[in-house]
Parts: sequence; structure tokens; C-alpha cells
Amino acid sequence: MGAYKYLEELWRKKQSDVMKFILRIRCWEYRQLPTIHRCSRPSRPDKARHLGYKAKQGYVIYRVRIRRGGRKNPVRKGIVYGKISSQGVNQLKPTRNHRSLAETRAGRLVQGLRVLSSYWVAQDSTFKYYEVILVDPAHNAIRNDARINWICNNVHKHREARGLTSAGKKHRGLRVRGNFENKRRPSRHAAYKRLNRISLRRYR
Repeated sequence: MGAYKYLEELWRKKQSDVMKFILRIRCWEYRQLPTIHRCSRPSRPDKARHLGYKAKQGYVIYRVRIRRGGRKNPVRKGIVYGKISSQGVNQLKPTRNHRSLAETRAGRLVQGLRVLSSYWVAQDSTFKYYEVILVDPAHNAIRNDARINWICNNVHKHREARGLTSAGKKHRGLRVRGNFENKRRPSRHAAYKRLNRISLRRYR
């Protein structure tokens, strides 16, 4: 087994004494740092490499802090003046998962880079911490690499904001397949338009 395999096994046993101690120390360190900051290297090199990270020019890691829990409905005075179906202030959950939010915030901070993927690194009672892998599409090391230069195409601008990363596809429900999931593809909005549009063909 190589070194990365040993690291992977360590991270699988997060309840072990070693990992409990490491995660506790890291959580304390991350709390002192800004909400979004650049890392010199990934905290989980094995996981980062699984997701496409390479330790070479053009790849960047940003660590993002996300507040845990649901989100309150931002209505004035805590009152929803509307139909009963839209009532509720406190126990509402966002449609998108925390990892997808972390990717979007990192992508919004560094506009010129493209989000490749992300992974969980730590959490405490209040926050979750994610590391986001970003790629510089203007760097020659990326543009000349046949394995990654697909991300230089313009269609991949802000893919994290459009639900095209792994975390985005998960919250869109695209991990599930089968006959009952037809309305999820290509997206819920597109499926709604397809099923509700009147098609008046010339020869019908």
C-alpha cells in the first residue's frame, strides 16, 4: 500500500483517538482564520487527488467556513403575509447543501478561477469547513494538460453556481436514477416546461 492508502484509512476512522485529536486541533486553528482563505496545501492530500487536484501550477485550494443548521426565512417582523402554503419562518432548510454553498462562495471570491470540486475537512458545533479545489483556466500548465483543459472552455464559467459540480448534482437529485426520477432531468425547470408546453405541430 502507498502512503495515500494509509491516509485514506485514517480518515475513514474519524472516531479514533488520533483523528479526534487532529480534528479538534484543526477546528481550533480554522476558527481563528478568515471565513474564506487560501491554503498553502490541501489538508487531505489523498482526497484532493481523488477529486483531480495536482500539486502543480494552476491549481489552488481555498478553505471555506459555512454556518451549520437550517436558515430562517428573512421576512420582516418574522411574519409571512401570504398563503398558508408559504408560512413558516424558523424550521426551513435551504435547497442546496453546505458543500455546494461553500463552492459558490469560493467561486464568487475568486472570479477568474474555475471550481473543480470540494471536500469536507472539519466541523464543530457551529461551523462546517470545506476545502474547494480551483483551477486557473488562463495558466499554460492547465491549458496544455489534456486531462484538465476541458475546464478552460467558456461553458464551464461558474459551474458551481449552476449546479454542475458534484455537490451541485447531488442537491439537484441527479444521483438517483430510475423511472420515478424522470422529472429531475435535464432539470426540474426544463422538465416542467417540457410537460406543460402545448405542442401544435403542423401535421398532427
